[in-house]
Amino acid sequence: MAHPGAATSAPSDSEFDIVIVGAGFAGLYMLHRARGLGLKARAFEVADGVGGTWHWNRYPGARCDVESMQYSYQFDESLQQEWEWSERYSGQPEILRYANHVADRFDLRRDIQFETRVESAHFNEEAAFWTVTTSGGEVVTAQFVIMATGCLSSTNTPDISGIEHFTGDIHHTGQWPHEGVDFSGKRVGVIGTGSSGIQAIPIIAEESEHLTVFQRTAQYAIPAANRPLPPNEQAEVKAHYAEFRADNSLYPNAFSLRLPLNETSALEVSADERTREYETRWREGGFTFSWSFGDLGLDLEANATAGDFVRSKIREIVNDPKTAERLSPNTVLGCKRLCLDTGYFEAFNRKNVELVDISEQKIDRITPKGIETAGREYELDMIVFATGFDAMTGSLLAMDIRGRGGLSLREKWAAGPRTYLGLGVPGFPNLFTISGPGSPSVLTNMIVSIEQHVNWIADCIDAMSRRGHRTIEATLDAEEHWVEHVNAVADETLYPSCNSWYLGANIPGKARVFMPLLGFPPYVEKCEEVAANGYEGFTLG
Repeated sequence: MAHPGAATSAPSDSEFDIVIVGAGFAGLYMLHRARGLGLKARAFEVADGVGGTWHWNRYPGARCDVESMQYSYQFDESLQQEWEWSERYSGQPEILRYANHVADRFDLRRDIQFETRVESAHFNEEAAFWTVTTSGGEVVTAQFVIMATGCLSSTNTPDISGIEHFTGDIHHTGQWPHEGVDFSGKRVGVIGTGSSGIQAIPIIAEESEHLTVFQRTAQYAIPAANRPLPPNEQAEVKAHYAEFRADNSLYPNAFSLRLPLNETSALEVSADERTREYETRWREGGFTFSWSFGDLGLDLEANATAGDFVRSKIREIVNDPKTAERLSPNTVLGCKRLCLDTGYFEAFNRKNVELVDISEQKIDRITPKGIETAGREYELDMIVFATGFDAMTGSLLAMDIRGRGGLSLREKWAAGPRTYLGLGVPGFPNLFTISGPGSPSVLTNMIVSIEQHVNWIADCIDAMSRRGHRTIEATLDAEEHWVEHVNAVADETLYPSCNSWYLGANIPGKARVFMPLLGFPPYVEKCEEVAANGYEGFTLG
């Protein structure tokens, strides 16, 4: 059932200035800005409520890995002063409450149509508008279409033989039942040990009769060191929130950490000094560990020292040496998203938890009674897929988006996603992608990146209106140079050195392209420069 006050049927007027696809943090703020410009806007949301990824990802232990005082909107001073966070890292229920509070505070629901999927968006070249068709058969038109579909919204479920024959329950962490799941007395199998698996496994281990974890790739996990957030600590930040936000935006990831970046090379200090630095940051918790030394993301030898430290911690925590060895990653630390955990490695000391390595011998099939691999059947009552998402492009390509000449976005991106600034795509006028491929997005505090994109788009639309322009479209030359720039920046680091969802490597058949851009401050500077130069790299019509 939709949230009280939600629009559940098509509005009588089907002509809009802006159609927004999605009502997560990006869609909510885009709708707010559109209203502020006096534009007629309609947002379509497939879920029955706001919140985007935080609406769907209700699995046990779901939690943000950016600290609460930073993972929130900054566009309204009263909003950021009045909201009180309860923990250092907010859990999914609290973040969803916050999203609902924002929707109510700014009366956004009346322009959101819930339980409605956008099936297609086709550009009419002659009239210079988009025709949008929904799952309910509604057809609406708009001058602009804004894709606020989120980077982690299209779930990835592996194609495993026999899945349809399993007689127990099957769940995906990215589409978790709203009523929750009862694990008591159940034999549970979890497939996947990325961020969602690492968060869910300790809780499932406590609540289930038996847990079998099927691991393809061991992951680096650093303690979150989560704790209650006392009022005095919040008050201290709120006393100078504007300065705090401005300082955070100057960091490469658009968020600050509790210990500063140590610019020293890991190779220029003694082994004892290195260990002391790693130990300090391990105890502090969070991503500060990746700031232990200045060259961890640039130099393989330096990176290996951090990897060795984490592996030593795993051996220290996990009692069984064989299990500890299987849980020890051998990839480059940080080339896959670093995970923050609460009791993950400790969970494997429980007698009711078993780790199954499927790195070499993959899952053969799912049987009516469980999972079969390496000639053994593991009998289960429930299977949980913690297998992530078709990141950044999955939700966009699920729609039939067609630009000039009927060119589909799927065809355009057949060899990998290509954009200009992560905002525009040549051949698709007046179509904007919030936190799209080629922007910092998933490598940053997402809400900061979202606000920067929404503000840029809103200011662009306002400038077009004042100057009498109807269309804006990225040029092929600008796209080409931007894609080269994104790749060049990535190639200076260790990020492309392993198969990660940043490259789309978790999706069979997906073209492997490093999708996000490293470095928030220079990106913002570039966006501002483009606007100041009359939207350089775009054609205005």
